[in-house]
Amino acid sequence: MPEITSAPVGRKPDTNKRSWHRKASRPVSGWLVALLIVAVANPWIPQSRWLLVHMVTLGVATTSIMVWGQYFTEAILHNNLTDTDRSRQVLRIRLLAVGIVITCIGMVVTWPWITVTGAAVIGSTLTWYAFALGHQVRHALPGRFDSTVWFYCAAACLLPLGATLGAIMAFSPTEPWRTRLLVAHQALNLLGFVGLTVVGTLITLWPTVLRTKMQPAQDRHGKISLCVMFVAVAATTTGALCGLWWLAALGVTAHIVGICIVLGDLVACSVHRPPRDFPGFTMGAAICWMLVWLVWLAWKLASNGTRLLADDIFTLSVPVIVGFLLQLLIGAMSYLMPMVMGGGPKIVRATNAKMHAYGALRATITNAGLLLWVLAMGTWTRRIGMVLTVVGLATFLPATAAMVRTGVPMLKEKGRQMAARKAASEIGEAPDPDNGPAQAAPVASLDRSATSKPAEPAPTAPPNRRSFVGAFAGLATALTAAAVGHHLDQTTPTDDTNGSAAVVGHVAPTGHTTTVNITAKGMKYHPSTITVPAGDQLVVEITNKDPNQVHDLQFANGAHSPRLAPGDHATVKVGVITGPTEGWCTIVGHKSMGMVLDVQVAGMSGVHDRDDHVDTADPRRRIDLAKAPGKDFRTRDAVLPPLMTGRVHRMTLIAQESVQEIAPETTIDAMTYNGRYMAPVIHARIGDEMRVHLVNRGTMGHSLDFHAGTVSPTRVMRTIAPGQELDYNFTLHRAGIWLYHCSTAPMSAHIAAGMFGAVIVPPHDLPRADREFYLVQSETYLSEHNGAEVNTAKIANETPDLTMFNGHANQYVFEPLKARVGERVRIWVLAAGPSRGCSFHVVGTQFDTVFKEGAYTLKRGNPEGGGCQALDLASAQGGFVEMVFEEPGRYTFVNHSFVEMERGAKGFIEVTT
Repeated sequence: MPEITSAPVGRKPDTNKRSWHRKASRPVSGWLVALLIVAVANPWIPQSRWLLVHMVTLGVATTSIMVWGQYFTEAILHNNLTDTDRSRQVLRIRLLAVGIVITCIGMVVTWPWITVTGAAVIGSTLTWYAFALGHQVRHALPGRFDSTVWFYCAAACLLPLGATLGAIMAFSPTEPWRTRLLVAHQALNLLGFVGLTVVGTLITLWPTVLRTKMQPAQDRHGKISLCVMFVAVAATTTGALCGLWWLAALGVTAHIVGICIVLGDLVACSVHRPPRDFPGFTMGAAICWMLVWLVWLAWKLASNGTRLLADDIFTLSVPVIVGFLLQLLIGAMSYLMPMVMGGGPKIVRATNAKMHAYGALRATITNAGLLLWVLAMGTWTRRIGMVLTVVGLATFLPATAAMVRTGVPMLKEKGRQMAARKAASEIGEAPDPDNGPAQAAPVASLDRSATSKPAEPAPTAPPNRRSFVGAFAGLATALTAAAVGHHLDQTTPTDDTNGSAAVVGHVAPTGHTTTVNITAKGMKYHPSTITVPAGDQLVVEITNKDPNQVHDLQFANGAHSPRLAPGDHATVKVGVITGPTEGWCTIVGHKSMGMVLDVQVAGMSGVHDRDDHVDTADPRRRIDLAKAPGKDFRTRDAVLPPLMTGRVHRMTLIAQESVQEIAPETTIDAMTYNGRYMAPVIHARIGDEMRVHLVNRGTMGHSLDFHAGTVSPTRVMRTIAPGQELDYNFTLHRAGIWLYHCSTAPMSAHIAAGMFGAVIVPPHDLPRADREFYLVQSETYLSEHNGAEVNTAKIANETPDLTMFNGHANQYVFEPLKARVGERVRIWVLAAGPSRGCSFHVVGTQFDTVFKEGAYTLKRGNPEGGGCQALDLASAQGGFVEMVFEEPGRYTFVNHSFVEMERGAKGFIEVTT
């Protein structure tokens, strides 16, 4: 069965068209209501920032594009659709809604596979939609604007590609891929899907909204513009994914050029007949916001290059997505919905009056709020700007309700009148001359003839007095709100590092700005203390001059810089200084090492307390170690891997951060080599050569220190910044179990976060054992919430929460090691620390062989008949023990420092006959 049926010219219009639009548009209203709720409740919703963005771009924008894209396709092609085709379109929109809901759930609960499922539903639905539009244009008569529908199809095909990249991002890739995927995702979805659809529609819709005629070459310019934009999207996406930021910047610049090709015609239409109502005001403002965002994005891509981070891209994206995308859609729907309701000129005028009421006031409040949101220095002023924006856009909902309340009774009354006139005509009475023709459709001026011209518009009239009054009232409201926000920003005390208000007297704002330049280098800010006059606005210009480390700067009032790669620069607008305060580096461990900026106030004696920059440690987390590990946790195989083949071993270690489970229902923002808390175990011979290649794909500096090698630390143990690589070559000269770890300061934090491993080098004369295991003990220090970084205050106070073997507390309680009676079992043990040692003991047996730090302290067959009960190891020491189990049973191995055992340093060996 064909997807779309094109009716011949002259066929009676589809009577179900208005009914279909009412059904199809309901999800848009639902998403707008949900968006308003989430905007109010966002402080209490996880991932609220991303949720808001996707509710706008997918919930409101994509649904609207599917509804109105079909509407304009019918107007351009003069197609009439069957009831079956209408049902398919409603089904597509419902499937899209299901996909968006699934995606949003996946984002909130951070379950990547749910997000992937939602993205698959969305991508499939848009592909179906693209094919449906293509079928319609192929079966329609040739026309002047057919190319616009083809661009609708191409744009719809881009969204599944963007959804695929979004699904990949759900798995939290590290830099640089996080930024690359985000830029490519935005290029395909916003520049491609939304941009092509919007510009293709504005070519015909904008002059219709203004009630003026198109420019002579507007259709031709539109085709050229859309072609340039399509190529630009391809260039931006390719450049982003390949890390060719110059190409991505060139692509965005080409996108701007493509828009400007048709922008001249749109401006000419506006000059001929300026906007006079809410749709014209908001759609014109939306075009301006789109250009602002594109210019800003091109500048970011060109200036930051490889130092670009995802947070940099997101800084302006949210307000501009609202200002461009949401405002454009609301403006377009405000114009189209009364037209779709129809009913003739009288009814359309009445519904327009309700839909466009207070248009200048609403548009001014919305856009003034956006300006405050983007440009304001103070936190309160930005918040008030956001509220103004939400309120201005939310007026669309009561305006729609008022339009419906006005239009529906009038339509019913007209239906009754028409029925009466029909009955009268059947008995010979004259028809009512007031029943004029219905108002033309929004794009009725589009003729299928290439030489046709739109009807002459009404004479140009200046904007009415009501518009000026509304704009003035909106501007006055915004200025008042800005003044209130400015006052709150100035009078709200600046918090100290513990979140308590600075104890100061009333400080009158001076209106002056103090700008301070500081640098970050060597775990210090230079200068580390600055003095600011009381009441001055403080602006800090920070440059990271550390050659390898990533740094940032955050103040207690929330003002902060992005994370700065070596050589990067940022401006932090702190706000009005009313008392002494601090700024610090948020990179794990950097604050505890002294990266604190003291802000003193001139002429003020009070100084905040900060206890030498070390926070009070949180109480130890309560963790139920009697529970099994999570169902997604994979127990690390403790069986010693075989010796590496050959004598020269090449391996790559990738440094990156990710959330890892380290105990039942307990996760940490881990630092890893090769993606897992605790790095791979290396098993090689004396004399083997190691060729290790380190790649830093994390968000901070990392490094390597192999205790098994004897090399100068100057070059191979240096910290490398994100995106950098180094080679670490050494020879294994001596036997033992050797620690390797990240040596980036603070080392204690990097090791506690998971950046440690073992190199096992057996002695030359090591006899065979029936079974051979390895156990690497470490401890960690948890913050209050799951998924957070290690708590450096607890590290300093030596109050660990967990002590673990092989990176997970009690994992071998639930999956014991295996052995048989009479077998010789060898267990290699290493105390990785960062600070605690280990007294290794196996309950119910004795060690007849002990090797510690390169030498035997006890050998099997000892003529004196002695044995050993525990292998005592300080931090960074290791060795092995051997034993033979004489009876079957479950034997417990522990750290016999029982407080460590009770924190998770425990497991079982299941011995069978």
